Amino acid sequence: MAVGDDLENRMSAKDRGIGSRGGDRSQTGPPPAPVALSYNEFDDDALSSQWTSWLVPMFVVANVVVFVVVMFVNNCPNNFESHRLRGHCVANFLGRLSFEPLRTNPLFGPSSHTLEKLGALEWSKVVEKQEAWRLLTCIWLHAGVIHLAANMLSLIFIGIRLEQQFGFVRIGVIYLLSGIGGSILSSLFIRNSISVGASGALFGLLGSMLSELFTNWTIYSNKIAALLTLLFVILINLAIGILPHVDNFAHVGGFLTGFLLGFVLLARPQFKWLAREHMPQGTPLRSKYKPYQYILWLISLALLISGFVVTLVMLFRGENGIDHCRWCRYLRCVPTSRWSCDDI
Repeated sequence: MAVGDDLENRMSAKDRGIGSRGGDRSQTGPPPAPVALSYNEFDDDALSSQWTSWLVPMFVVANVVVFVVVMFVNNCPNNFESHRLRGHCVANFLGRLSFEPLRTNPLFGPSSHTLEKLGALEWSKVVEKQEAWRLLTCIWLHAGVIHLAANMLSLIFIGIRLEQQFGFVRIGVIYLLSGIGGSILSSLFIRNSISVGASGALFGLLGSMLSELFTNWTIYSNKIAALLTLLFVILINLAIGILPHVDNFAHVGGFLTGFLLGFVLLARPQFKWLAREHMPQGTPLRSKYKPYQYILWLISLALLISGFVVTLVMLFRGENGIDHCRWCRYLRCVPTSRWSCDDI
């Protein structure tokens, strides 16, 4: 299975540049390309139900369509006067779909004002103006073509295989709830930036892969190799999040949500339960799942519900997560001799 290195750019709202959860505006290179990860199979492929993947491709199409609509609304040529000090629109031959000047948005996309108007995540609007819908809409917006391409490649590599194995309902639930979970944690800890992108949802799918491996541990071959490879990719993705202007809180929130949802939604039945129709009549059947799977299911569901309730209550009461976890600010940015985190 493949895992994408999705990074989402966030910038200071006062700069009014582009804010997203992937790539630093001060950097000229594109976000890292998805990293291929070979994932082990069932010992018996015949027991692994296969669905046709259609929801993930529809998510990709929906994100592309939304980006085109955003660019249409942005209408860079119509704002020529405001761009005099920042340069001309990029790709003018696209008309009103042309991109903002690169000084404003190096990812080839719209302005932050347009993204904010169409549903970007911003603490003041979510909490003070009670626009909770932004917790969901922000995951469908992208900062630019580079940002969109990196996210959609990651979604294809991760999501299609998961949907083929577990169906569109469970993967759709994990994707959406993980995206919301990432938005909630991001809003709880960050107040001076706007944000767009699907990193929380994508990290949720990544987290569900890890918990799925744990809860279905007995039916996998090459367990240790798969676990170590998956952990390596997860750590690399999270480590990149400590760079300046990268919203690691969305990554962590989405990952934790997906990790818990994996225990709840992705447990596989025991072998004898699946093969019960081929057993001699009168053969005693065991329960559908193993005892440890039921225990993990109950614990994860309780943690998931309590986590959403507590963080939402804290968010809409206007509490700042940093006040309750001082060291958590280092999840977003670690100061070094090459950069400072004072303005993050």
